[in-house]
Amino acid sequence: MNSKSLALSTAAALLCAAGLWWLVSPAAPFGIRGVTVPASLAAASSPSLSTAAPAPLTGHPSEAQASTTGDTFLSPDLRQTFEAMLFEATGGTDMRDLAVLKKRFLALVPRYLPAQYIARATALMERYVDYRVALGSLKPPTDPGDPRALRAAIDARQQAREQHFTSEEYEALFAQEARLDRYTVARIEIERNSALTAPQKQAALKDAERGLSDAQRAERDAATAHMNVASQTAGFDAQGTTYNERYAQRRAQYGDVAATQLGQLDREERDWQARLNDYAGAQARKASPEQLQLLRQQLFSQQEQLRVEAALAARP
Repeated sequence: MNSKSLALSTAAALLCAAGLWWLVSPAAPFGIRGVTVPASLAAASSPSLSTAAPAPLTGHPSEAQASTTGDTFLSPDLRQTFEAMLFEATGGTDMRDLAVLKKRFLALVPRYLPAQYIARATALMERYVDYRVALGSLKPPTDPGDPRALRAAIDARQQAREQHFTSEEYEALFAQEARLDRYTVARIEIERNSALTAPQKQAALKDAERGLSDAQRAERDAATAHMNVASQTAGFDAQGTTYNERYAQRRAQYGDVAATQLGQLDREERDWQARLNDYAGAQARKASPEQLQLLRQQLFSQQEQLRVEAALAARP
């Protein structure tokens, strides 16, 4: 791995940890993507890890969960509720029949929301599904480390949000994430600005942090940890570092449990890449569509099959 690839890997890790996964990982229109990572790390994710459903809410919106406008329906947890419903409606797969999806989605309203919110939720969820379709059609930037490309992608997503939601709905559903997104891109811009000295970069980063809440600063810290581990792993891969050497360095930094978990992620990543190689080899040999479909079923789980083509397209 050359220095450019390492830089791209590091930038992609930061974006994924900060919630900008849609910028660096092409997503199916209705697929709800997520990765399971060791809780003790908030760190490196692997393409081979399974897709996980968003956790449904344990209760209905309350006064304590109201938005800044005092509207208990537009609570900070509403988007999480919609994503959990969307995952249940699709079964975690790529469903392209929009009418069927909306019918399933709307049928879940009484199970997730109180009766007084059903009419509002039904109207909003129709638009939320349309928004997720629009989001799935956006193209990620070819260079996730290019802040100008990232800002263009964020602007495109912002336009989709403004098209589908009122200002009050936007505030409840996306405002917190949008602030973290802007900070993430600003951080990349600052770190890539060769005209700034190290003290100037530190000052600029502190200035950019002022718009973050305490919770977002915690997310920022998790993103930094994620980026650092991903960068370290990419360096290990580039240098051909052995398992024992990796374990020793990680144990010194993160502890025994985390080092063991990261070693498992390394093994899963190698296994994933080996299976991708087998499939790519069959494509190169001009295997028939039927043979390729059978091979996909043999090599990959149903969840992994959704990511195969995107993973191959992302290879250098």
